[in-house]
Amino acid sequence: MPLRMMHYAAGFHDHLIKNGETTARKGLPPVFPMVLYNGSKPWAARQDVFDMIAPRPPGLLQPYQPHLRYYLVDEGRYSDEDLAERNSVLSGIFGIEKAREGREALQKAVDRIVAIIQADPDKDRIDRIVTRWIKRHFERLGAKVDLTELNSLVEDRNMLADNLENWAKRERQEGRREGRQEGEVKGEAKLLKTMIVSKYGECPEWVQEKLNEADSEQLGAWGQKIFQASTLEGLLL
Repeated sequence: MPLRMMHYAAGFHDHLIKNGETTARKGLPPVFPMVLYNGSKPWAARQDVFDMIAPRPPGLLQPYQPHLRYYLVDEGRYSDEDLAERNSVLSGIFGIEKAREGREALQKAVDRIVAIIQADPDKDRIDRIVTRWIKRHFERLGAKVDLTELNSLVEDRNMLADNLENWAKRERQEGRREGRQEGEVKGEAKLLKTMIVSKYGECPEWVQEKLNEADSEQLGAWGQKIFQASTLEGLLL
């Protein structure tokens, strides 16, 4: 990452010179390299390109080595209490991204950022920006919610709440459906195991593993084949 940030900074300055916005004689504007990280694993990359140089150069060479340090904002290091103490739009966005405990937590995070936006002197502009962001955020989540009519998070918060509730209902229904299907597959596997023990006298561990991994279609095929197969290998292999 430090090497990539150095490339970005150099590319930015090169772009300014090529487009005539400045010259080497006039000088280059300062940059503030920043990384915003919201991954689940702790950030482990070096924060200065100099720290990537190995072995460490002797003192005589150190002044001539490249240096570029970036500012890291690691979302995972902020607890809910930390975010609550920071009444900023960014803390509200972090709260939404960290709300992974169901619809209620997500709705609470949305309500919080709406309150933050309403208290901002530039609330109309912030509302437009955050609304566009939250629509993309739900797309990345794969959420089955229709936000095409969501134009203002502040004005349309009730519409968003309804969509979140409908999404949660669908998730619960799909979960129950998957649970029933899983239960049916387990029942088929248990029945086939009984048939195997009855015919072959045993159900070895490798056979049990195959039964555990099989889907309903495969179990049904084995159930039909068991009447012709003389060995377990002939049945399952």
